[in-house]
Amino acid sequence: MLTREELAKSPLFTDISYEEYLQILTCFQAVEKSFRADDLIYDLTAPEGDAVGVIERGEAALIRIDEDGVATVMEELGTGGVFGRTLAYAASSRDSLEVVCRTPCDVVFIDYPHILKRCERACAHHSLMVQNMLRLMAGKAQNLSERVDVLSRRSIREKLLCYFHHLSDKSGSREIVLPFSLSTLADYIATDRSAMMRELKRLREEGVLRSDGRRFTLLD
Repeated sequence: MLTREELAKSPLFTDISYEEYLQILTCFQAVEKSFRADDLIYDLTAPEGDAVGVIERGEAALIRIDEDGVATVMEELGTGGVFGRTLAYAASSRDSLEVVCRTPCDVVFIDYPHILKRCERACAHHSLMVQNMLRLMAGKAQNLSERVDVLSRRSIREKLLCYFHHLSDKSGSREIVLPFSLSTLADYIATDRSAMMRELKRLREEGVLRSDGRRFTLLD
């Protein structure tokens, strides 16, 4: 289960105390599982099951795989990250959506119907959890809108700068730190990593940005 520190980072349990969190795990018949790196945690397009998963510790990614086998990273999930069919991005019936471990992960699964079902004791923390779920859905819709904005750009250069400006707007600074690796950035903007690295080099040479690993400064 989550530690007190990890609980504080989980958007699903915002404003819920540790004692209330423990009650939720019991009341909702939550199931905890451990996974190794590269393990499949959950197939969101599988017909069976309707669970909400919470990453207790570790890192994972939500990946869409199209009918040609091309994988696209939709979202990176760290401690406190939440996933589930209800929270997933829409996909073609021929695509699959999978949550895959980047590192060893501990995950707690809660049946979605348990979250929506009215609590017999009218627990305040149950209502809070439903509110948090709705807030998560709104946030993921916003993230999808930003992703569409990035992918709609025609060139690698435009995609990179669009994404960097989104990060800059969120942080309120022209200095930004990527939330994932450069390899994952290439997946995120749906382009070849080598081509992306060449474009980043050109942007540095032109004085458009400065970079140090995952840290970038927009200069334009």
